[in-house]
Amino acid sequence: MRKTAKAFKVALAALLLAAGVAAAQDPEPVSGGHVVVAITAEPPGWDPSASTSQEIPRVVYDNVLQGLVRFDRTGEIVPALATSWETSEDGLTWTFHLREGVRFHDGSDFDAEDVVEKFTRAADPESGHANSQYYEAIESVEAIDPLTVAFHLSRPSSSLLYNLARPDSVINPAGKADTQRTQPIGTGAFRFAEYVPGSHVRLERFEDYWEEGLPYLDSAEFRIISDANARFAALQAGDIDMIAVALLPEQFQQVLANPDLKGTQGSATAEITMALNNAREPLNDKRVRQAITHAIDKNAIVQGALFGLGTVIGTHMSPAENYYIDLTDTYPYDPERAKQLLAEAGYPNGFRVRFELPEPYAIERRTGEVIAQQLAQVGIEVELSVVEWATWLERIFLGGDYDMTIIGHSEPRDINVYANPSYYYHYDNPRIAELLAEAEAARTQEEATAKYQEIARIIAEDAVNVWVLSAPYLVAAKQDVFGFWTDQPTPSINLVRVYRAR
Repeated sequence: MRKTAKAFKVALAALLLAAGVAAAQDPEPVSGGHVVVAITAEPPGWDPSASTSQEIPRVVYDNVLQGLVRFDRTGEIVPALATSWETSEDGLTWTFHLREGVRFHDGSDFDAEDVVEKFTRAADPESGHANSQYYEAIESVEAIDPLTVAFHLSRPSSSLLYNLARPDSVINPAGKADTQRTQPIGTGAFRFAEYVPGSHVRLERFEDYWEEGLPYLDSAEFRIISDANARFAALQAGDIDMIAVALLPEQFQQVLANPDLKGTQGSATAEITMALNNAREPLNDKRVRQAITHAIDKNAIVQGALFGLGTVIGTHMSPAENYYIDLTDTYPYDPERAKQLLAEAGYPNGFRVRFELPEPYAIERRTGEVIAQQLAQVGIEVELSVVEWATWLERIFLGGDYDMTIIGHSEPRDINVYANPSYYYHYDNPRIAELLAEAEAARTQEEATAKYQEIARIIAEDAVNVWVLSAPYLVAAKQDVFGFWTDQPTPSINLVRVYRAR
């Protein structure tokens, strides 16, 4: 007999409480051993500064590649290759003091010249850096001495430190930026040892790593398994040790009931977003986009498709982010209002639209299938198709050729994309860029937050997309694996402090 959602939540709460008690009794870390972690898709290269695909940082962020600062497991920004920093009174000069004795995996020494080359390139919009907008305020980067670097800004930038913690800001040896796509060289706890396309990535302990005693593991393997059921079967069979991305809710329930496995539920920055092509008819009509949002019962999706494991959202923010604002009531579920808006827009009998779901993301596909059924109830005929990940990236994300699609946007604080009309949403509102500039110039976090929240309200009112839910971060692992992140403040399956109990 199938459990009700209420009964499931009660059982889940009890199991999570038990899991929390167990976590408090974790054994002392030990060195040695190997873990195998499942990932879902083939990344388009291994340089996080060359592509916005979050499959890349899940493997290399902090494990292989590091920046001046980094996010820790709680989302705090902490020192990495810089030990400290200070800002001038006018906010136009940031001085970073670099860590001494750090080596890259190729044996070369890390120093200020590596930083200068990295961020001079990052700030150049013609360099091919995927997110050069994060560095627009940087006027120049100066090596004061081998262990001191100054960033000279054209204007104050309240988000500079945050942007320096992003995966885009990892640093490679000077002169080797072009090799990072295939053979990333960093300063992290693991060196990139082997990549077999379609199969796996192997990392090995970097013996000269600057943090004493880390990593605990001798090696790690990220195995590419695109099918969710195949991933879970591999975990149950003991062929892999951990699933740290795209674990299905019903699988999580099975994990918590399995004495050989353990599961954790934490916060994440992912927004499951149904993207609407704002430049393509009839989606270029705000009334149509509003109607689509009114037609979707997000609570039913969370309860039915995700077993209650998710939070309904109403704009491009997740509750894990410090500027989150609840806008779920902007266009609540109201199919009758949806039909009225469609009639006002000239579509009293609805219309036909293509909706492309990305392979291999099961939660997104499942959500998209439910949405298609709900849209049919208001007369919108949906032509569903599944698109391979490489095709999705090339044609939809980069080429903008689609009507509707769905994906989890997991990069934190990326609301800036709504200021870019060339981004695949094709949303054009100059006010967003103005508000971003005002947020950048803010002298306090409160002022910046207010600007970000105003952006959130505008894009919600314009119904740019349908922001369905914020998914929790679910991890399943063997009982002897410890030290992994239980929250996901940035896309990273961080193994630096992971160990196997003996």
